[in-house]
Amino acid sequence: MGRHLDSVCKLCRREGRKLFLKGTRCDSPKCAIERRNAPPGMHTRRGKSSEYGVRLREKQKLKRFYGVFERQFRRYFELASRSTENTGEALLSIMERRLDNVIHRLGFASSRAGARQLVGHGHIAVNGAHCDIPSMLLKAGDKIAVKNRPGSITLVKLNQQNHPQPIPDFLEITASEPPEGRLIRVPGRADVDPRLSGPDQELQEQLIIEFCSR
Repeated sequence: MGRHLDSVCKLCRREGRKLFLKGTRCDSPKCAIERRNAPPGMHTRRGKSSEYGVRLREKQKLKRFYGVFERQFRRYFELASRSTENTGEALLSIMERRLDNVIHRLGFASSRAGARQLVGHGHIAVNGAHCDIPSMLLKAGDKIAVKNRPGSITLVKLNQQNHPQPIPDFLEITASEPPEGRLIRVPGRADVDPRLSGPDQELQEQLIIEFCSR
């Protein structure tokens, strides 16, 4: 599995907005973009972007928000293109159905990176079976449970107590000991994480489709 080894705060600064890659730290005064909202590198400043640049930056924001690399993203785009639904909405639905994203939005981890670590270290089971693939795409009705081991339960409980977050409508918590959740239905455009597509910074998925279709 590929990893981003450089400072993830540089990714937020490059995109000119918070991508919430460090969980609750991004809401604190320690957030790098709050202290220095400028692109990484020496003597750089934001100039006027070309049409190509605007579309590229929109695609990069989506990729980096969900922690997806280029090859994965291209595979998701091809999958969305074959869907009978709107391609942009299908792409966002795929991103929301990733196992690491679902774990994060259930509140089991404070960030998607933390959720990937939970999966990779063997703390999660899907439909009662061990799963160590953070990119697994879930289906409606799938159950995500923390393994019934003291270490696994303690990790998740600690996060739930210290970093509570609202559960989206397409998910539900079905048990607390050990923590367990379920994907009620396939998420739609309205279910996208509001931190990615809020009223003050609306995601324009059509620009991403235009970029990838060129």
